[in-house]
Amino acid sequence: MGLSKYDPWLTPYSQALKKRKEIYLKRYNEIVSHWGSLTNYASNYNYFGLHKTDSGWIFREWAPNAKEIYITGQFSNWKPESQYRLIKKSDGTAEIEMPLSLLTHGDHYKLYMVWEGGEGMRIPAYCRRTIQDPDTLLFSAQVWDPEPFKWDDNSFVVPKQAPLIYEAHPGIAQEKESTGTFKEFTKNIIPRIVDAGYNTIQLMAVQEHPFYGSFGYHVSNYFAPSSRFGTPEDLKELINEAHKQGVAVIMDIVHSHSVKNEEEGLSKFDGTRSLYFHDGDAGNHPAWDSRCFNYGKDEVTRFLLSNCRYWIEEFHFDGFRFDGVTSMFYYHHGLEKAFTSYNDYFNGEQDGDAILYLSLANTLIHQIKKDAISVAEEMSGMPGTTAPPEEEGIGFNYRLSMGVPDLWIKIIKEKSDEQWNIEQLYHELIQRRPEEKIISYAESHDQALVGDKTIMFRLADKEMYDKMDKDKESIIIDRAIALHKMIRLITLSTSFGGYLNFMGNEFGHPEWIDFPRDGNNWSYKYARRQWSLTDNENLKFSYLNRFDKAMVEIAKKFNLLTIPEIYLKTANNSDKIVAFERDKLLFVFNFNPEKSFPDYGIPTSQGKYKVVLTTDHPDYGGFNRVDISITHYSHKTTKNRNEHQLLLYIPARCAIILEKQQVKSIYDL
Repeated sequence: MGLSKYDPWLTPYSQALKKRKEIYLKRYNEIVSHWGSLTNYASNYNYFGLHKTDSGWIFREWAPNAKEIYITGQFSNWKPESQYRLIKKSDGTAEIEMPLSLLTHGDHYKLYMVWEGGEGMRIPAYCRRTIQDPDTLLFSAQVWDPEPFKWDDNSFVVPKQAPLIYEAHPGIAQEKESTGTFKEFTKNIIPRIVDAGYNTIQLMAVQEHPFYGSFGYHVSNYFAPSSRFGTPEDLKELINEAHKQGVAVIMDIVHSHSVKNEEEGLSKFDGTRSLYFHDGDAGNHPAWDSRCFNYGKDEVTRFLLSNCRYWIEEFHFDGFRFDGVTSMFYYHHGLEKAFTSYNDYFNGEQDGDAILYLSLANTLIHQIKKDAISVAEEMSGMPGTTAPPEEEGIGFNYRLSMGVPDLWIKIIKEKSDEQWNIEQLYHELIQRRPEEKIISYAESHDQALVGDKTIMFRLADKEMYDKMDKDKESIIIDRAIALHKMIRLITLSTSFGGYLNFMGNEFGHPEWIDFPRDGNNWSYKYARRQWSLTDNENLKFSYLNRFDKAMVEIAKKFNLLTIPEIYLKTANNSDKIVAFERDKLLFVFNFNPEKSFPDYGIPTSQGKYKVVLTTDHPDYGGFNRVDISITHYSHKTTKNRNEHQLLLYIPARCAIILEKQQVKSIYDL
């Protein structure tokens, strides 16, 4: 029956979905028939690039348009010499064998290519290590042949609980005004993540990128960990340590586009613009100033699939957050598209080759690592994004709920507290396709960039600079702290799948992220995280940090995000109160800026309830208006003797979580 069994509105598009499945199965079976397995098909990284053998070095590259290819380095004075010319083959590949004495660990090298009408230096497409010259700022490939890394994470398994993702960037993770490293992240940040209770790290900016300020999204070298953060072994140690602490690590992988740079990237690699990318306008991303892959070419598919396999096998990554999936799905890249009709998903504007690639990628990832995590950064709501390809889907485990942070920004920017539409808010927060699991979040790195503001900074603004001391009173700060906790709690508690937080946002990190650039005199002032703010118990940032930790612990203790059912109990727009149940937890939110309500009736089943968390607790910067020692008993309503309700005191700008208690007999009620 396919996806229409989850969503009857898809019935008119059953043929299109059936075709999607047939295309996948046909291509998958072709690959298995010819290569033996999808894993063998995705083995390019073991063939191309520089490899050491018992008798010497062997190097291979795919560049069919190049007339001549030379490997150059200090050994050739960086000039093309005939003895270092690669031998071309009929399939467009070229190779050369070299003595062991020619190259040693740490040596720099590049390719020199000659094509019809031009020539130029290039970094090998499959190189595993690049390095930037501090004077010229040019990158070169580097021979990397250290002692094999000793892993001791064999006992690690990806947590079976829902992913609670800590989104982190190694370069800006430190408080110092310079680029952080993998080693510093391992030493200083992993303990914080473990203490905060998150079970998954989403590591950004791993693949080499020429421009630091691109946040890692303009990739040049797909198999090379960014050398600005350290060595490949440093990255392996980071992942190894996270695994030893029980934390999974997924990688922010960029297969949606590629940097336009030619000498250090893939653009015009062999003199043609269409080697890895579409030719003409289709090969240029109109919004990102980058190149668009041609997923219909077998060599491109193998390159990208091999890249997925490489990061899992060589670095023990536990999966990927695929960047820019919406851009991949559609020829229009989702730009200025509202997606208001199901027809928008099946009107011929979809890139079938990209959808097939992503389906194969998800199959490969889970064949290599059964419990791998794959997340789609996808905002269009494409049906089947998180369903298996065999069921007409694309195979991701989760889709990022990208509309939620946009919703919060819109509400905070455009509405006064009295204008918040509680019914609409709840409806938007629980929105998802019936077959999918989502990763929900109130804000990510996108909302922290210069030109935008985090939730806490929007709520508090300039008051953050001098009113966050615990001995200073501020109505603005009180409001900001209260809403910051409530916004994050209701976002987490309405998600089905997982939850994400960007590093520092858990304690309301001030200001924005602005990478060093000409416009700020190459300053690192805003390209760092000020952990000292939350570590200082005299500041109110510590309130938010403690609350986030308590909130995450509740989610883990009750396996909250694995429970699909959410039952709305009340959504009163005039009172600004919303309440809902998930399993044995009752969530009550009062977004009213002024009114506290005594004996407020919340419909519920018969039983007794205890408060397990409230945003109003003094430890979290609250005003201690909720008595957590009280056991609350349900009462029959006057309307129907079979209906029950809790009569609660609900303070203004406060959220309360109550747990239904087990009872041994009717006398416990």
